[in-house]
Order: sequence, then C-alpha cells, then structure tokens
Amino acid sequence: MEALRQVVADSYALLGQTHLCHWNVRGPGFFALHTAFEAQYTELFTAIDEIAERVRALGSLAPGGLGNLAKMAGMKELEEDASAEAMVKHLAEANRKLVKSLGEARDLAAAADDPESEDLAIARTQVHEKTIWMLESFLG
Repeated sequence: MEALRQVVADSYALLGQTHLCHWNVRGPGFFALHTAFEAQYTELFTAIDEIAERVRALGSLAPGGLGNLAKMAGMKELEEDASAEAMVKHLAEANRKLVKSLGEARDLAAAADDPESEDLAIARTQVHEKTIWMLESFLG
C-alpha cells in the first residue's frame, strides 16, 4: 500500500514540474514542447486520481497536501528559468524516478496477490516509458 502512496506522491511531483515547464518553456521548440507538456500534465492529472482511488479501495488514505507530497517524492525541482533542453532532461529523469516507484509497487502488488494494482502499475509504467522515449527523442 505504501508503494502506491509513493506513486501518488511521485506522480504529483512530476505533474507540478511538467506544468512549470509548460508555463515557462521558450525558444525554437516552444510550440512543440508547450503542447507536449500540456498533454503530459493533463494525462497525469487523471492518472493520479485513478491511483489515489486504488489506494482508497485498498483501505488506506491517499497522501495529499503540497508540502507532504513534495517531502514524500523528494524530487529535485527545476528552476523557473531553465532552458528548454534542461526542462526536457529534467522531466525525462523525473519520469525515470516514477518508473522506478511503479516497478516497486508492481512487484509488491504481485507478491500480495493484488493483480489490479499490479496491472495499474504496469499500465502506468508503459505510459512513462513512452514519455521518456519521446522526451529523449526531442533531444536528438
């Protein structure tokens, strides 16, 4: 259960960082990145709700509060004036951290004979691995 709570926190931290990049990206890749970041944080918002509801369905409380979520995630925050390239690199790394948390949640769910949580973690991992590929493809 704690592993899914961690996934909520890491996902929320990623959402915040992606939104920051959406607002502040500039340069030649502005339009493509602005649009991509919006699609990413919009998809994440819906996914976080689904994960948090799974936590509740399993009898635990979903974590909340920006300070608490940030503390749980421990994710390095990006500077507001970061370059587009730094934003893309940062978000790729943040997605990698989330994939790691999802892997831990998947394995614990499998050990607990909780195929629904395991499936959720697998599906989310696929989304974030694709996001990493897309971000890294932008870098060349």
